[in-house]
Amino acid sequence: MIVCEFSITPIGAGESLSPYVARCERIVRASGLPHVLTPMGTVVEGEWDEVMAVIRACHMAVRADNRRVSTLIKIDDREGPGGRLAGKVRSVEDKLRSL
Repeated sequence: MIVCEFSITPIGAGESLSPYVARCERIVRASGLPHVLTPMGTVVEGEWDEVMAVIRACHMAVRADNRRVSTLIKIDDREGPGGRLAGKVRSVEDKLRSL
């Protein structure tokens, strides 16, 4: 099970990238994988091959009408059950309450 943050940037597409983000968000939602959309990227949790397939689909969707695309990926690969996406945030919030 991995937690993976990724962002995809079409080079030369201008300042507003929200149409591309929306296109990718549709792909991520359709995958059924747990995910969180953030202002700087998307975080997805799942098995390696599932997550990489989603990222590839997003990259290719943006690449379809852009000559150059940059995709950044950060992976947390750890043995154990799923549910880490929410668990990581919950752990920090618990610690904040005890301060």
